[in-house]
Amino acid sequence: MKRTTLHAIVIGTAFVAVAAGAYRLGGRHNVSPATDAATSPQVDATSGRRVLYWHDPMVPGQKFDKPGKSPFMDMPLVPVYADAAADTGGVSVSPRQTQSLGLRTASATPGRLTPQVEAGGSVAWNERGLAVVQARNTGFVERLFVRATLDHVEKGQALAEIYVPDWVAAQEEFLAVRRMQGEGTVALVDAARTRMRQAGMPEALIAEVERKGAVQARVTISAPQAGSVVELAVREGMTVAPGATLFRLNALDSVWVVAEVPEAQAALLRPGAPVSALAAGFPGERFGGRVQAILPEVEAATRTLRVRIELANPGRRLAPGMYLRLAFDSAAREALLIPQEALIRTGRRVVVMLAEGEGRYRPVDVATGLEADGQVEIRSGLAAGQQVVVSGQFLLDSEASLRAVTPRLDEPGKTAGKEYQVEAVFESVLDDLVMLSHPPVPELKWGAMTMGFRQPAGGLPKDLKAGQKLRVAFTVPEGGEPQLTQVTVTGGGQ
Repeated sequence: MKRTTLHAIVIGTAFVAVAAGAYRLGGRHNVSPATDAATSPQVDATSGRRVLYWHDPMVPGQKFDKPGKSPFMDMPLVPVYADAAADTGGVSVSPRQTQSLGLRTASATPGRLTPQVEAGGSVAWNERGLAVVQARNTGFVERLFVRATLDHVEKGQALAEIYVPDWVAAQEEFLAVRRMQGEGTVALVDAARTRMRQAGMPEALIAEVERKGAVQARVTISAPQAGSVVELAVREGMTVAPGATLFRLNALDSVWVVAEVPEAQAALLRPGAPVSALAAGFPGERFGGRVQAILPEVEAATRTLRVRIELANPGRRLAPGMYLRLAFDSAAREALLIPQEALIRTGRRVVVMLAEGEGRYRPVDVATGLEADGQVEIRSGLAAGQQVVVSGQFLLDSEASLRAVTPRLDEPGKTAGKEYQVEAVFESVLDDLVMLSHPPVPELKWGAMTMGFRQPAGGLPKDLKAGQKLRVAFTVPEGGEPQLTQVTVTGGGQ
C-alpha cells in the first residue's frame, strides 16, 4: 500500500512539473507586434478588434502571444489592440471622446518672434543734470530771491545777493592804481585786476567795477542752468564760508527711470535699446527713451536686475516718484512657434501632447526658448507642421488612462534610478524572475500583490525557502521588470 501511494505521489509530481514547464514556456514566449501582426493575427471575438499581443499592465515590457494568467501576479493578461497606441507610449481617443473633452490642436509653424520685456519703474532725477552753486568767499547773505525747494528757475535767474567784505580791499587797490598816471601804471593795473580774479570775483563783477569806477562789494549769484532747486542751504542774514554749498539745481528736461527686470530676462536687455513708457496720469501717451545702463546689482529678495532708462520729459510733466509701465523692445528672431497654452510644465520637464491623427496622441518632451505674444519658441522636440493639443491636453491623462501606458508626466525618470525598499515574502523563482509577495507601495501606487523581480547582480541569498521574510531594495526601469538591488533575510520560512 505504501509502495502504491509513493508511486502515485512521484507520478503526480512529475505531471505538475511538466505542466508548469509547458505553461512557463508558453507564457514566457515574447513576440514583437510586427511579427505577431504578420504571422499570426488574432481577432477578439467580442469586439472584433485585431490583437497585437497580451501583457501585464504592471510589467509592460513583457509581451505574450496568447491570453492567460500573468506569471508575475494574480491577474489575467490584458490584450493590446492594433488600433490602440499603448505600445508606442501614446493614447487613443475616440471621436466621441474627442468632442466631449473639447480637444483642439494647433500646428507648429516657423515664424518671427519679437520678445518684449515689460517691467515697472519709478521716475528719478537725472543725476547728469545736477549743478551745484557754492560760495567762493566768506560773506553775508543780504537778499534771497528763491525761498523754497523744488522751485523752478531759468538759466541766469538771480538766486541770492551776497556781501563779500574781502573784495572791498582788492577793488579799492585796483581803482587807486587806475587813477595813477605815469610810466609803469599799466602793469600795476593788470596786477591789481589779477588779484581781484584770485580773490574769486567773477569777470562780470570786475567789468562792472571798471565801468562804474566804484567799489562793488555785493555780488548776485545766478543760476548756471535751468532746473528745480533740489537743495536750498541758505537764508537771509546767514554767514557763508568759502566752499559752502548754497544751492543744488537739477534739470528736468530728461529723467531717469530705474526698473527691476527678472534676472531670467537679462539676455533680452542691451544698452541703447529703445524703451516706451506709460504713465497713469497721462493715459494714451507714450514717453520714449533708451536703456542708459544695466546696473551690476541684483536684488537678492526678488531676484531682479536693476536697469536705468533715460526718458525725454517734454514740458517737465514726469516728476520724480511717478510710477511708469515700461516696454523694452528687442530684435526679432526666426523660430518654430506653437501656442503657449499647449505646454504642460512639470517643473523639470516641458511636455506637449502630439496629435498623430485618427484620435491618437502621445506626450513629447520639448525644449523651449523665448516667449512673446502668446507664442513660444520650440528649440527641439517638434518639427514644422506637426499638430499639438492646445485645449484638453490635461484631460487626456485621466480620460485615456495615460498613467497606465507612459511614465507620469510630472514624475520624469521616477522609475529610472530611484531605489525603493519594502518588506516581502519569498514565493519562488520563475525562470530568471524572483516571485515576491509584498504589501502596498504607495509611492509607486502599487497595491499588495505577488509579482516578479529580476535577480540582483550578486545573486540571491543561499537556501532561500518559500515563505521566508525578506527586506528588499529595488529599482523600476522603464519598460521592464523591477530590478532587485539588495535582498536581506529577516525571518524564517517553511
